[in-house]
Amino acid sequence: MDPVRNPYAPGAGQRPPELAGRDRELKQFEVVIERVARGRPERSMIVTGLRGVGKTVLLNAFRSMAIQRLWGTGKIEARPDQSIRRPVASALHRAVRELAPRHRAPDRIEEFLGVLKAFAQAGPEPSGKGKARVHRWQPGIDVPASRGRADSGDLEIDLTELFVDAASVATDVGVGIALFVDEMQDIPADDVSALCAACHELSQVGGPLIVVGAGLPHLPAVLSASKSYSERLFRYARIDRLDRESADHALLAPAEREEVTFTKEALDALYGAADGYPYFVQAYAKVVWDVAPDTPITADDIKVAAPEAETELAVGFFGSRYERATPAERDYMRAMAMLGDDPVPTASVADELGRKPSSLSPARDGLIKKGLIYSAERGMVAFTVPHFGKFLRSQPA
Repeated sequence: MDPVRNPYAPGAGQRPPELAGRDRELKQFEVVIERVARGRPERSMIVTGLRGVGKTVLLNAFRSMAIQRLWGTGKIEARPDQSIRRPVASALHRAVRELAPRHRAPDRIEEFLGVLKAFAQAGPEPSGKGKARVHRWQPGIDVPASRGRADSGDLEIDLTELFVDAASVATDVGVGIALFVDEMQDIPADDVSALCAACHELSQVGGPLIVVGAGLPHLPAVLSASKSYSERLFRYARIDRLDRESADHALLAPAEREEVTFTKEALDALYGAADGYPYFVQAYAKVVWDVAPDTPITADDIKVAAPEAETELAVGFFGSRYERATPAERDYMRAMAMLGDDPVPTASVADELGRKPSSLSPARDGLIKKGLIYSAERGMVAFTVPHFGKFLRSQPA
């Protein structure tokens, strides 16, 4: 069939042609923003799940919903060992710029931008050498930095004051502000604590600003370790593989718009191959479309396409991650894979390698930092990528 008309989109964070199986989460977020807009108390929201289940896609869908309601929005992607001060400043700058044309008092906007500029410049230099110095970074704000507000250098104090002031601007316009944070588990521990404290203050004063985060399954534990009240601070939504009906809908809806369909046997084969994971559904479907001679797409077409799809996944989705690991980390992951696909005890990994658990801590910690595994619970580890154990077992030793 015509590859130009291929509707499937296996991209990183790229919205699929049909966002199937996420109605519950979309409705949850709709309730959140409607309650905030009406001045009702509401928690910020956290979405968790393995890689490839569509967390970033859902985060972007949430942002689109907020924009449609004329909210101010900004988005950041957290990175390990990088403070969120500058990214949050840029994100809130964008959010307030979206609100500024509707604000009746330009001086209020300028006043907030002065606070925002002071906040952005108040942290220590990234080099960390010697005493902390004021940043000379200019966030594109053509007003002088304010003094005495959100500029103490203590992120918890500064972020709380900044959020309260941003929420006040949104209140003036009669809408809200939503800050979206992807890869939230990568925020440094001190910054997580500051973010939770700022959200806690907002929840008490009822300011119309929410934080919407997305991260790996252990993100709730990261937040809880930072602030004990975080479990009551956020509304948590765990997303996983699609059920059969949703996976079929993700395949059929975009195909039927192109006057193409699948046989039941083809849908059976595709669900067996992709296991319901949204990224895999898109990856297999894209290759199948390109190799199928005509509609309907059959189980035989799946058999022809599967090896090519698996090769692409082995190189791009699995292989690129595997290559980031050191030899010791690869040994650790292979041992995990030999123990199965469910979370495994770290003691069992050590037994598999014939090593003491303490000697494997550097490899385990390195893999966690690289986002390849996570600690499902104390003494347990699991892959962040679905089917990664299967991939490792297929590789030559």
